Order: sequence, then C-alpha cells, then structure tokens
Amino acid sequence: MLDSVRAIAQSLLGYGLSAERPLAILSGNDIEHLQIALGAMYAGIPYCPVSPAYSLLSQDFAKLRHVCDLLQPGLIFVSDAAAYQRAIDVVLPAETPLVAVLGQVPGRRQVTFASLLERPGGAEADVAFNATGPDSIAKFLFTSGSTKLPKAVITTQRMLCANQQMLLQTFPVFAEEPPVLVDWLPWNHTFGGSHNVGIVLYNGGTFYLDDGKPTAQGFAETLRNLKEVSPTAYLTVPKGWEELVSALENDGELRERFFAQMKLFFFAAAGLSQSVWDRLDRVAEQHCGERIRMMAGLGMTEASPSCTFTTGPLSMAGYIGLPAPGCEVRLVPVDGKLEGRFRGPHIMPGYWRAPSRLPRLRR
Repeated sequence: MLDSVRAIAQSLLGYGLSAERPLAILSGNDIEHLQIALGAMYAGIPYCPVSPAYSLLSQDFAKLRHVCDLLQPGLIFVSDAAAYQRAIDVVLPAETPLVAVLGQVPGRRQVTFASLLERPGGAEADVAFNATGPDSIAKFLFTSGSTKLPKAVITTQRMLCANQQMLLQTFPVFAEEPPVLVDWLPWNHTFGGSHNVGIVLYNGGTFYLDDGKPTAQGFAETLRNLKEVSPTAYLTVPKGWEELVSALENDGELRERFFAQMKLFFFAAAGLSQSVWDRLDRVAEQHCGERIRMMAGLGMTEASPSCTFTTGPLSMAGYIGLPAPGCEVRLVPVDGKLEGRFRGPHIMPGYWRAPSRLPRLRR
C-alpha cells in the first residue's frame, strides 16, 4: 500500500493542487478511493470525499454545484466515468482534469487511475510528505446539509491524529490486538471516513470493505460478508444494529462467525433503542456466555468526530457518556436549555470560505 500511495502522491504533484484547488472524489468507497485519498494526504494535498448521491441521485445537481463552487477543485476522481458523466458535464468546467478507474468522459483531459501508479514515488513526494504538519489540511468534509446547503469543515492532520489517540485511550483493546473491521459506512461522512478508517490506520489493523447497507435490499450483502470475516469490533448506525440483531437471533452460522473474535460494539449518528440493545445483550449472553460491551458517544464532523464516550458504569439508551481524553466540555444555559461547548485539539479551525458562519469555537 505504501508504494502505491507514494506513486500516487508523485503523480498528483504534477497537477498543481492545493487547498485552493483540492482533489474532489465524487464516487463512493473502494480501494482506489482509499489509495488516491492517502496519496493526496502523503503529498500534502487536501481532498474532499463528496456524497455520491450529489452526482447519481440528484436531478439538478444543486449540492454538487455548491461543493464545486466553494472548493474550486483542481482534479476530479471517479470510479466509473460513465456513471458520473452527466454530473461532470453539467457542473464542472471543461478544463478540470479527471482521473477514472473505468471509462471515459468525451472532451475531457483524463487519465486512468492505473496511470498514477506507473511512476514510482520519488524524492518530490517524500519532500512534500515531510513538509506536512499538524495544521496541514488533510481533507474537507461537508456537513449533511439536511436543512441548509452543506458547509465544508476544515479537517487538519492534528484533528485526525488527536481523535485517534482519544479513541485509543478510551478503547485500549485496539492496542492489544490489531483491529479487524467489516465496514460499509460512507467515507464522505466523518463516522466512516475519519473514525473507522482512522481506527485501522492508527492501530495497524485490517479493513474489509462491505458493499452492503442496512436496507431491505442491501443488508444481505453485509450478512454474507460477516459470515466470511470475523471482525474484532463492529461499528455501525442504529439501523444497522436493528437489522443485525434480527439476523443474529435466527442464524446460528452467522452467530458463530460474528462472535468468533468480537471484543466491542459501537453505535453513533442516532440513538439506539433500549429494546434492540437488550436483544443484542441476550444473543451475546446465549452464545458467548457474557455480554459484549456496547459503546457510544457524541460526535460531529466539526470535531473529527468524537467528543464524548460512554465510559463509566452507565451503559444504556439515551446516555452520551463522559468527555473523551483531551476534550473539555462546558454546559452553558441558553434559552432554557443547556448548550454544549467543546474545546480540544480535535476541534476544527473553521468552515472553509465561510467566516461569517463560524460557531463559537473552543480549541
């Protein structure tokens, strides 16, 4: 992997990319996505993983246009050029170059992903790598944009590294044995792309890409994968746990594989119902003779992402836990409620090109 990353970094340096002209990744999780993202970070080039839905599902491409207008990307990566051709033609200037794993967009300056690997990484790539530091921008992650247009969160190397150290001190099991993850969570979100990918990178683990999703159509693929690979920790959203507990209750082969190395459960992004939690405890007790600790916490894109974890004696639905190591939390009365304010090395420096939209930052 390192040889590939250095080769890609060497190639990317030829495009004149920077924070003002970053790499934009329009397609979803795959090994090429990970390689070019790591290559960009090696070269000190910020990148942005964009939600594939902005290109594949949107009819007016409003959010993709907003992302590209804000970032002004200097290079685009897609897995399948044909699938993304309409979005690229409608939104991106003709002079913006393209890297694709498969296919061609007519009229574009384009190279194949394979061509980025042809030239070995050299001194230029290593010089660029050595020039990066804690305040270097690793990537831009966009907020969900559920009520307004998404904002670009500046995510630095300091934020990513600090958050992984917080995780390791909270979950020392990751140091005892290299983690094995089977994961579907999208890398354009902080849970999948920063939290979970980071756990594997920081602790020398193994990451298996799961092409399934916790949907009626997609979860069968996840179950097939979990019958092939036994993870040491499983981290997903509550909907994923709802689907999984039903399958575990009814499939002995799945239970054998799933619990073979399991040390830790984790959920985030929403609340997990107590009824699902209790069912997971019962399945684990019946199969393993003991419960597997379910962990959760409070996080956000702006904190890369973790702020609190459910350490301590309480482990129940609705509990967000205690501050992560290195994170300070202050509860301030605002309009009859308590507002949480956070400070630490994992907090963003701000939103990209949106100084008027800065929250009360506590770093």
